[in-house]
Amino acid sequence: MGHYEEVELTESSVNLGPERIGPHCFELLSVLGKGGYGKVFQVRKVQGTNLGKIYAMKVLRKAKIVCSAKDTAHTRAERNILESVKHPFIVELAYAFQTGGKLYLILECLSGGELFTHLEREGIFLEDTACFYLAEITLALGHLHSQGIIYRDLKPENIMLNSQGHIKLTDFGLCKESIHEGAITHTFCGTIEYMAPEILVRIGHNRAVDWWSLGALMYDMLTGSPPFTAENRKKTMDKIIKGKLVLPPYLTPDARDLAKKFLKRNPTHRIGGGPGDAADVQRHPFFRHINWDDLLAHRVDPPFRPSLQSEEDVSQFDVRFTRQTPVDSPDDTALSESANQAFLGFTYVAPSVLDSIKEGFSFQPKLRSPRRLNSSPRTPISPLKFSPFEGFRPSPGPPEPMEPSLPPLLPPPSSPPPTSTAPLPIRPPSGTKKSKKGRGRPGR
Repeated sequence: MGHYEEVELTESSVNLGPERIGPHCFELLSVLGKGGYGKVFQVRKVQGTNLGKIYAMKVLRKAKIVCSAKDTAHTRAERNILESVKHPFIVELAYAFQTGGKLYLILECLSGGELFTHLEREGIFLEDTACFYLAEITLALGHLHSQGIIYRDLKPENIMLNSQGHIKLTDFGLCKESIHEGAITHTFCGTIEYMAPEILVRIGHNRAVDWWSLGALMYDMLTGSPPFTAENRKKTMDKIIKGKLVLPPYLTPDARDLAKKFLKRNPTHRIGGGPGDAADVQRHPFFRHINWDDLLAHRVDPPFRPSLQSEEDVSQFDVRFTRQTPVDSPDDTALSESANQAFLGFTYVAPSVLDSIKEGFSFQPKLRSPRRLNSSPRTPISPLKFSPFEGFRPSPGPPEPMEPSLPPLLPPPSSPPPTSTAPLPIRPPSGTKKSKKGRGRPGR
C-alpha cells in the first residue's frame, strides 16, 4: 500500500497565513514623539515572528481623524504609500492594524533621530555634508515621483537617520498619489517656509513643488534658516511669492547655482521641474563627486554616524519625550459602523517581516520654533485648518525686480487669486546681527 504520513489537522497546520497582530504583540519601551493625533513609541516585538525586534509604533486616534474627510484620506494614503513604496531612503512599514478606537503603524526604528536635531546642533552644514544628504533625498524623491507620488512636506523634521547615518524620508500624511507627468493637484498643504509659491497662490501644482522644498532645505542646511522667513505667516508667504533670494557670499559657485535653480518661482523653469525630474538634478555640477550607484547601495560613508550603545538607545531623541512613561492609554471611543468603514483594509503585514527588518525609525513632529530670531514658526498647514488667503493680500507699494511671475498651470479657479498689486520692496537685513534662537519643538 506504500508509505503514508499521518498529519493531525489543527489550527497550527491548517489555514496558515499572516500572524495575528495587535497591541499585545509589542512591549512599550520609550516615548519618541507626540502629535495632535497620537504618539510614537519605541517598542519591542514580544510575540510571533521577529521576536525581540525593535520598532517604532505610531498610534493614531480614529475619533480625531474621522472628524475630517481630508485627514481620513491622508491617513489612508500614508498607510497605502508605506505599503507600496520600497526604497533604501524611505521608511519601511512592517505592520498596520487597528482596534476599536485606534490605528497602529509599526515602522522600522530609525535610531539616529531627526536630521533637524543634527542641523540644530551644528548650526549649518559644510557643503560636502549637505551634498551627501541632499543626494540621498534626491534619490528618494525621484523614486516617489516615478511612482506618481509627490511628497509635499519636505523639511528637516521629516528626515530621519538610521543607525548608520543614512537618511530616511518619513511622514507621508501629505503625499498625493497618481500625479504623473502632466497631472496637477490643488490641495493647500505643507509647511509654510518650505512650500512652493504655486501652492501658496493655488494655481495647481505638480511634482516640481518637491524640488522647491529641496532648495529651501538646501538653503537651510547651508545658511541656518530657510530662504524666506518673516515674523508671521502672511509676511513669510509674501516673501516666498515676491521676495528676492539673497545668497551668502561664502557659498561656492555650484551651490549658488543649484540653489537658484531649485528656487525658481516658475515651476517649468525649476531644475527637476521638466520631464527629466530627478535625473536633471543628479546631473548638476554640485553633485559631480557623487557616485549614484554607490550611494543607493549604501557604499558611501555618511558624514555623521550616531553614537548608539544598543538597539534601544534613544539618546538621539528629545528628552522631553523619552523621559515620559510610555503608556498607550485605553480608547473606548465607539465609532459608528459607517465611520469605521473608512478604515477597512487598514491591516497589513509586510512580506519582509519573515526576514530581518532594517534598523531605523519614523517620527512625526509637526511644530517647531525658529532657529533664528527673525524666522517664523515652521507651521504645517492642513487644508481644513488654514485658509491661505484669509486676511492675506500682497502689500501695496512700488514693484521690485524679480523673476517672471508663475505661469498658470490650470484655468483660473472660480474664486479670484491674490491680487497682482505690486509689493513693497523686500529690504535686506540690517547690519546688526541678530542673535540665534534654539530650534525647540513646542507640541501642537
